[in-house]
Amino acid sequence: MNGQAACLAARVGDAWGMRADSPPIVPTTPDLKLERRAIRNGATIVCGVDEVGRGPLAGPVVVSAVVLNHRKVPAGLNDSKQLSAEAREELYEKIMASAVAVSVAVAPPSIIEKLNILWASMWAMRQAVLNLPVKVDYVLVDGNTRPKDMLWPTELVVGGDARSVSIAAASIVAKVTRDRMCQIMHCEEPHFGFASHKGYSAPVHLRALTEHGPGRHHRMDFAPCAAAVRVKSEAA
Repeated sequence: MNGQAACLAARVGDAWGMRADSPPIVPTTPDLKLERRAIRNGATIVCGVDEVGRGPLAGPVVVSAVVLNHRKVPAGLNDSKQLSAEAREELYEKIMASAVAVSVAVAPPSIIEKLNILWASMWAMRQAVLNLPVKVDYVLVDGNTRPKDMLWPTELVVGGDARSVSIAAASIVAKVTRDRMCQIMHCEEPHFGFASHKGYSAPVHLRALTEHGPGRHHRMDFAPCAAAVRVKSEAA
């Protein structure tokens, strides 16, 4: 690279807030490093915990806790958002067949309204670990917020579903479970289209919310749902 080109590269790098000679960002895939480190430090049963559904306007937050059999880890485990629906379904079945233990906890809209979305998610994380049929002694939680009153040593792992196969497995179980719940919600209130957008604020969902007002699965403490109530009452 000549001097002029080097100066240009440096300016471009500065414009994006990074050095021109910064190493490339390499996507990671989850592995057992965090689990094995915990075991080296004295743990015997390690579980991964992840949640799905904090962003939607309707439906529950779903959390799963998974204790994997480290000798039978399904190939292809990854952050559920990086997988197709078909791949998630296939991996879900493999996780359920091979894991030492799996549990699911759900925070419905009533709990979300009572605790707020963050702490409803944290509440469900604790419940998911409590619901496991085995007694764990170390918990890997995706994110940077510690659930309250955890009874076990707990490690917060930012981006955990891309780093720990236990957390990745939990994200897949939670995602598949919630998607199936959205199918049931769709059967009950098909005019909202829950089967397609899973309760997120897609344009078609917002239009239906304005037209029909919130349904029984909506989170009334979320601003678009509250606004839809006001619009409906003003039009009446």
